[in-house]
Amino acid sequence: MYAPERQQEILRLARDGGRVDVVSLAEEFQVTAETIRRDLKALDRAGLLRRVHGGAIPAGRLDFEPDLAERETTAADEKDNIAKAAIAELPTEGTMILDAGTTVARLAAAIPLEASLTVVTHSLPIAARLADHPGIQLHLVGGRVRHRTRAAVDAWALRAYGEIRADVLFVAANGFSADHGLTTPDLAEAAVKHAALAAARRVVLLADSSKYGEEHFARFGALSDVDLLITDSGLSPEDATAIERGGTEVVRA
Repeated sequence: MYAPERQQEILRLARDGGRVDVVSLAEEFQVTAETIRRDLKALDRAGLLRRVHGGAIPAGRLDFEPDLAERETTAADEKDNIAKAAIAELPTEGTMILDAGTTVARLAAAIPLEASLTVVTHSLPIAARLADHPGIQLHLVGGRVRHRTRAAVDAWALRAYGEIRADVLFVAANGFSADHGLTTPDLAEAAVKHAALAAARRVVLLADSSKYGEEHFARFGALSDVDLLITDSGLSPEDATAIERGGTEVVRA
């Protein structure tokens, strides 16, 4: 099958199913994942598909959001490496906010038992991971819980973040770029992330490299709001340099 024929079939599958993923397409067409990524890139450039984490969706579907179980298993090794690198950024006996996100949840699970920290989070999975940690004073932010992310949103959560000041925020994003900033599919979730940004002296973004250049419906900050980006080696040195020129330090774990 020639590339244009394969790309046409990929487009049909995306329109029929609402989403396609790289691994499944590579198996179906008996080609490498890199070949599929090139196909998706070509379709994205043509305005027919929009590349998202691990695959693509039909153009115009910037509100697409995979569920928590799917995100837990995507780029697992990269997320583990990012979480390990983030341990070095924990404040010494300080206060931190942990945003909702699967990479941030991996950081929560990796916090050493001897750590002494005050942690604020609006993520139920992260709170559950830390509830029995002997050295952590845990504060759970309340609000309406979104089923897809298990995160508290709306007025209660916004009010809580408006009343605190933390040493560092570990934040997640569905997409990030110099042009479009930090984005996520849901407006309510974006509002809480924005409030958390304002509540911290230092902001550390934990995001695997596949999210670089991705754009979603709700923008909650600029990349320049981030002091440090911890990502994986999939982000090219050239892209890392471009990000650092904007004032954000980059660690490629």
